[in-house]
Amino acid sequence: MDDILMSIGRHLKKARQKRDLTLQQVAKRSGVSAGLISKIENLRTTPSLPVLLKIMQTLSIDLSELDLSSNQQGDYILVKSGEGAIEEREDSPGLEYKHLFSTTITDHNLRVYTICVSKGAYRKPISTEATEMVYVLSGKVNYQLRKDNVLLERGDLLFFDGTIPHGVSNEYDETAVLLKIYLIHQYKE
Repeated sequence: MDDILMSIGRHLKKARQKRDLTLQQVAKRSGVSAGLISKIENLRTTPSLPVLLKIMQTLSIDLSELDLSSNQQGDYILVKSGEGAIEEREDSPGLEYKHLFSTTITDHNLRVYTICVSKGAYRKPISTEATEMVYVLSGKVNYQLRKDNVLLERGDLLFFDGTIPHGVSNEYDETAVLLKIYLIHQYKE
């Protein structure tokens, strides 16, 4: 189910960009905040049905245009090496998010990524509607949690409340590779 919601977020972003509309223009026309639209488009939250419908109406998207099929079948999920989809994140230059899988757990969505953090990359602190876990597979990065700077090196794990503003930077000589898990709280507006 969550893979369906993620494809909707991607579809909304593509539709907005195709129409040459800014987040602020869609926000003004739909009555949904630009921040929430950005979080939906960048897969940081799941929209409620009323919010989704307001955005779809603003962008003149018909429900029949959306792919509502799930690629998740069976009793388990297997993601083979090399699989996954690169996601474009406008708010994270120098970071490459590769979505591995998603699923719904009770009233939360679980999303798993690998993230390559390029040498010199910096993403300013943001917040998400999620509990987050970061595990460093290779390299090292600095994570900013409010005013604390935390050095994460290979094998380190960081678990935190994503509503706390957090940023990441790589001032080191090599690209760092992170395993990142989001447990996203269902958004209700």
